[in-house]
Amino acid sequence: MIANYHTHTWRCMHASGEERAYVERAIEGGLKILGYSDHTPYPFPEGYVSGMRMRMDQLEEYVDTVLALKVEYRNEIEIHLGLEVEFYPAYFPALLNAVADYPVEYFLLAQHHLGNEIGDFYSGTVTQDPRHLERYVDQVREAMSTGRFTYLAHPDLIHFTGNSALYDQKMRELCRCAKAQDLPLEINFLGIGDRRHYPNEAFWKIAGEEHCKVIYGADAHTPETVWNPQAKNEADRLVEKYGLLLAETVPFRNPVSF
Repeated sequence: MIANYHTHTWRCMHASGEERAYVERAIEGGLKILGYSDHTPYPFPEGYVSGMRMRMDQLEEYVDTVLALKVEYRNEIEIHLGLEVEFYPAYFPALLNAVADYPVEYFLLAQHHLGNEIGDFYSGTVTQDPRHLERYVDQVREAMSTGRFTYLAHPDLIHFTGNSALYDQKMRELCRCAKAQDLPLEINFLGIGDRRHYPNEAFWKIAGEEHCKVIYGADAHTPETVWNPQAKNEADRLVEKYGLLLAETVPFRNPVSF
């Protein structure tokens, strides 16, 4: 593993540690590339405050901090500036306008909520309702088709425990769309380390059968987890078991201009 593009900062309100400590841990682990992709701010309607992302007024400071580290550590590690972004159709155009003046290099797609977050379903909630699965897949496919995302983070986040045949059908649709877009799918180390419901082996079996490209992502919320050998060993097992096509690095897709 030479690259991790999925790194957070304290601004998202559920990560900790100084940004510099993440860089030092990456260097210690032998990484050649470190991408910061903290939870994007979103220009929500006035009065709504998200509890899982930086505020709009923190974006400039976030950008400046990452760019300064990029210069400071230029001889030791390659640092990149990204954002982890949900595709919320009602607010996505406004987000593109809000970040257009900043040198953001990539978006990671991460569909934590369905619809537009406000008063809607959290994807990681256990559900047997086929509508939740169908909405998740449809929204992710729509997002991928925009061409603005570099890869899909924790694609198996949706916690569907209903009809297995339907799960196979819908996730196969997602995987085929990702392959058509040449969009890698992330094996998420946070899910491994915290023993969450993802990585979901049923999903990765499908991804292997559909010949999808995969990438490792630390999803680091503390400096220690930027480099996690135990999680990597489990991810290696999944790659080998299901014949997944592992990419060491990914080319960026410019998120705001074509």
